[in-house]
Amino acid sequence: MLNKIKKILLKKNKTKIVSLTAYSKNIAKILDKHSDIILVGDSMANVLYGMKNTHQVSMDNIIQHSLSVRKGIKKSLMVVDMPKNTYKNRKQAKKNAIFILRKTKCEAIKIESNSKNYEIISHLVKAKIPVMGHIGFTPQFKKKFKVEGRNNTELKKLIKEAKLIEKAGAFSIVLECITPKAANIITKLLKIPTIGIGSSSYCDGQILVTDDILGLSGFYPKFVKKYINLNTVIEKAVKKYSKEVKNIKFPKKNNFLYGK
Repeated sequence: MLNKIKKILLKKNKTKIVSLTAYSKNIAKILDKHSDIILVGDSMANVLYGMKNTHQVSMDNIIQHSLSVRKGIKKSLMVVDMPKNTYKNRKQAKKNAIFILRKTKCEAIKIESNSKNYEIISHLVKAKIPVMGHIGFTPQFKKKFKVEGRNNTELKKLIKEAKLIEKAGAFSIVLECITPKAANIITKLLKIPTIGIGSSSYCDGQILVTDDILGLSGFYPKFVKKYINLNTVIEKAVKKYSKEVKNIKFPKKNNFLYGK
């Protein structure tokens, strides 16, 4: 666990950190070859369950998918999102974080900042639980999306927030949808790596939702680059299968399990 986190820390100011999300063994196995960090994100709410936000993702949801993802990872650092309302106080946070770590064998958990839960991060770190922070647009706590750090007041708030999370002991921090200027300043100020999503190339690394870059989610904001449109590829295969079944071209004799 510590060796994987140490490798991430050593990449600060040297090599860009590659991060993606996974919710299953099959995808995790592919990502593991090319990623430094694999996050079992509460974004599964939107991607897998068709929910409007991440608020309804449960511990059971997170753990079930994490168990699958764990089977596909050998080298990457596996981080698991703490669902909303599972870390409202230090006692609850520690109990749930320990449960997630023991049950899933992940190496770290991620906590979204609400601008005041620094003591929870500190409490977990003191209990030997590695924590990844998260500032900027934090979907668990903010209903309305907006880019943050556009004025001096917002910029100072983000810097203060990032410094307090670092001081609390987090080993890295996600910067979601903040201005390039804010990302640049925070990345230079912190000793821990910053992982950006919609926050420019100034960050020490990047993370995106895998389904977004594969063209599966239907969610393509400006900060997402679609590297392939798997929706089209899958539809083409399903259409061909449907046609062959209807025309009795599948299954053929070589697909039979036994006899004629």
